Amino acid sequence: MVKVPTGVTLVVGLGISGRAICRHLERQRVPYMVADTRAVPPGMDDFHAAHPGVVIHCGPLTGLDLAEVEEVVVSPGVDPQTPGLAELSGRVREATGEPLLVGEIALFVRSARAPIAAITGSNAKSTVTTLVGEMAIEAGRRVAVGGNLGTPALDLLADEPDADFYVLELSSFQLETTPRLGAETVAFLNLSEDHLDRHGGMAGYRAAKLGIFRGARHGVVNADDANTWPEARLPAQDSFTTRPPQAGEWGIGRYHGSDWLMHGESPLMPAADVRLAGRHNQANALAALAMGHRLELPLEAMCRVLRRFPGLPHRGELVAEAGGVRWINDSKGTNVGATLAAIAGLGPTLEGKLILLAGGVGKGADFTPLADPLGRFGREAILFGLDAERLERALRGRLPVTVVEELPAAMIQAAEIAEPGDCVLLSPACASLDQFANYQERGEVFRRWVRRHLAEVGA
Repeated sequence: MVKVPTGVTLVVGLGISGRAICRHLERQRVPYMVADTRAVPPGMDDFHAAHPGVVIHCGPLTGLDLAEVEEVVVSPGVDPQTPGLAELSGRVREATGEPLLVGEIALFVRSARAPIAAITGSNAKSTVTTLVGEMAIEAGRRVAVGGNLGTPALDLLADEPDADFYVLELSSFQLETTPRLGAETVAFLNLSEDHLDRHGGMAGYRAAKLGIFRGARHGVVNADDANTWPEARLPAQDSFTTRPPQAGEWGIGRYHGSDWLMHGESPLMPAADVRLAGRHNQANALAALAMGHRLELPLEAMCRVLRRFPGLPHRGELVAEAGGVRWINDSKGTNVGATLAAIAGLGPTLEGKLILLAGGVGKGADFTPLADPLGRFGREAILFGLDAERLERALRGRLPVTVVEELPAAMIQAAEIAEPGDCVLLSPACASLDQFANYQERGEVFRRWVRRHLAEVGA
């Protein structure tokens, strides 16, 4: 049994976030040691070089004596119920009364000297986080953007010490170890099945996400998804919808014969001017506008961003449009909820039909919710990868389905059947690890094939 010395903080996990925690503790002159459940964590030599003299315990956490530990800070990838940590549940630090076990965002909250804007949800949180950050930059504000997206939150404190505010994407893993976020404005965008193995089911997953509201002064929720609403109303609260808005809501209504983004009865900008395609992305734009409004960003600056922002790589990314056919890379759509949002968002906006490319590692998900919207909007579903047959069974009878071995074969089939007005959408509803290193590689294969194909046909 290895004893953690009295007054020493234990950092658990030597991934990207764990190393950011270590850098932060050193800046704060807090004594710490590190533990990792892996026998040989990657990058050990680099860590030793950057942090000479820091003690590292490798292997089961049950081999640690935590009786005198000052605090335990876990990386997001480490389950708080891991043997050796689960026993800390409910214990508090005598000096502060805070939980003994926390995560990186709890440390961030203690040290941040500027307001926090935070975004969570099963899908689209990266898009909305980036939009809010871009809107702030366009408005001339000093902003630091990170968290679950890009730069670890704790590194933002060192990189951007004079920020006017911080914009953070936060996952359920980060929120479950954050006792109180205390943000100026937060958004809970949507909720669909994901990470159920970690949280023990949808109730536990939602409970972790709801942690974003603790101490929040303003919240943005999805009027079309009751699961995103806090258990108790916040001091100030806005909602967004893809329907015509009620008084005070952010929504999409008719103005001068076309659809506009609206705040109550006030028209903001034509929905067609939002460069991101689809109703779901117009909803994302509304959520960002609601948060930006709370942060006192000028409407003109926010709308300029919406007119030019092309989307994040692999998330509703328009790769090309030729011959009246759009090719959209949504490889980051790794769960059913993300793909459902893409189909429901794009389908009603098309003059033609949707050709869906989907498949991979389904993680045991239920694919049947995809059947109804594909029945309405789909020309064909072209399926590939490990769980293609499970997908095919879920969609059978609702639209034509073709099963192929790999993504390139799916794109060849899509090019053969696409008609003007159609959209070819890569939104797999599955993880990528059966055939690709990650979703980014899958999206790159799609991008390269589309551009090469269009060059060959002279489009």
